[in-house]
Amino acid sequence: MLLFISKRQATECLNLSSSTLKKYRLNGEWIEGIHWVRINSRCVRYNLELIKDWLHNKNDPAAHLRAIELYQTGLLSNQKKGPKK
Repeated sequence: MLLFISKRQATECLNLSSSTLKKYRLNGEWIEGIHWVRINSRCVRYNLELIKDWLHNKNDPAAHLRAIELYQTGLLSNQKKGPKK
């Protein structure tokens, strides 16, 4: 299950500083809507599983792209509708 977490939780789980999280967001290494989402002007949430995968596959972008594709196909908005009755 993919889970979006707060900045505080992300710093604890990933052992990264909040400034490092912000750097990855702002320099485009992490994709908005994939690795992180903006809830409002003051609230950002991080996709823990995809960021862990990104850290693990930093030197293998193709592997990380596969993880992103799997994430996207698992979204409810990408699920096929059942037959209408």
